[in-house]
Amino acid sequence: MMQTSPTPGRAADRAHAHIREEILQGRLAPGTMLSENDLATTLSMSRTPVRAALTRLQDEGWVTIYPQRGALVRELSEQEVRESADVRHALESAGIQRSDPLRRAHLADQLAENVDEQQRALRRGDFAAFTVLAMRFHRSFVEMSGNRVMLSVYDRLQDQQQLSIVRSSDRITGEPDQVLAEHRTLLDDARRGDWAAFGAHLHEHQARSHGVETGLSAEAARFA
Repeated sequence: MMQTSPTPGRAADRAHAHIREEILQGRLAPGTMLSENDLATTLSMSRTPVRAALTRLQDEGWVTIYPQRGALVRELSEQEVRESADVRHALESAGIQRSDPLRRAHLADQLAENVDEQQRALRRGDFAAFTVLAMRFHRSFVEMSGNRVMLSVYDRLQDQQQLSIVRSSDRITGEPDQVLAEHRTLLDDARRGDWAAFGAHLHEHQARSHGVETGLSAEAARFA
């Protein structure tokens, strides 16, 4: 039976998914110039779907295309990191403030195991696994609210959140015990439903982990 070649649309989707994942995992670092020819060879496809994938990635903000030269992997600006952190701070803190006690207790028990898994991932040097666990950890605070709209807005920031974590990998792996201690403090605040303490500790955690001060001061974060 004759095998049919993948359609251009499917090939472009595969190229898009591959390049995007390489960026998110930090294997294609900011400042890397991507070549259509090299990508096409790596992915065993023509340049046409690769070009379509890069155009889509540019529309999404991951790369900047320079005609005749290639596509440059973008670095998140300080403003982008700060603004994304501000919104996540607001949603996670609101999630604790509006949490249902039963849902909060149930998720807090799950998050205790999540933090233990984070510790194991960092100890074995599996930063990709830590990233997934950390994102799931922070998302659960919004989930505690039971508000699907809040959760939907939060999920739109996941790519930037993942890039922020990858961007901060040296700082996180250099101070793993500090990061884990901060996560356990946030979990304790959430378990008690103390959203004011949670907001203040989250502000400090974001500033230390990502090296960027969010819009609120630590004191203001307690009463936001």
